[in-house]
Amino acid sequence: MPSVTILPARATSRFSTRKRLTPLLGAAFCIVLTTPALADSWEGSIGAGVTYSPDYLGSDDYDTQAWPVVNLTYGDQLSINVRNGIEWHAIRNGNWTASPFIGYTFGRDNEGDISQFEKVDGGATLGLRVSYQQGFWRYSVAGSTPVSGDVEGAKFSANAALRMPISERTLFTLTPSVTYSNEKWTESLFGVSVQDSAQSGVAAYTPDGGYWRMGVNASLSYSLTPEWTATGFVGTTHLTGSAADSPIVDELGSDWQTLTGVSLSYRF
Repeated sequence: MPSVTILPARATSRFSTRKRLTPLLGAAFCIVLTTPALADSWEGSIGAGVTYSPDYLGSDDYDTQAWPVVNLTYGDQLSINVRNGIEWHAIRNGNWTASPFIGYTFGRDNEGDISQFEKVDGGATLGLRVSYQQGFWRYSVAGSTPVSGDVEGAKFSANAALRMPISERTLFTLTPSVTYSNEKWTESLFGVSVQDSAQSGVAAYTPDGGYWRMGVNASLSYSLTPEWTATGFVGTTHLTGSAADSPIVDELGSDWQTLTGVSLSYRF
């Protein structure tokens, strides 16, 4: 089966933010995969890709950025990927799975239109995901909260992921999703402090509630060989509520976010 990479809707941060995440993931994976006792129990794919996406969530300026491809599983117990983080599948009952996870939320770099704003550091998150497999579809709901960095609050998401083989070598995926971020989370990324306002000339803004983010990602993967897979992907996201009303989005950016990209991965 071809491997596939679906980039997270939150894959709209600057490359410098991503560089802080990639070494942490890389170091953890290298330690695990080079441990003889564990190496034979892992399977999955690793690789690299390139995306064309907004500078930050809410921006209307786009840039080409590198992105890691990581999809690893350890039996039925553990999975690691860039989208969902490190998941422990603690409870399995038929088609149902409950998985505590450690994830990562991107912050916001102070570049481009918001170069006069204070930087918002991303950080680790803790959460719980419940999923249900039905044929080619996998439905899931998740909730998470940051435990490090500058982002605060809570985020809840739901998606339906379709993985449909088109041929022996080709796999199509489609993932509609909806995400709700509460007021604290929204303020962390879309609030404009008095200091930011004084330095940038943009009006101060304090969100009076959370916001919804609706999106859909699609990808097409083709197995070049039994080990190597090429993937092309495209996605779009729409910001609403207090995020869309923020000057960061309303005046300096856009409430519509899109991304496109390609990746190459090696399956072992």
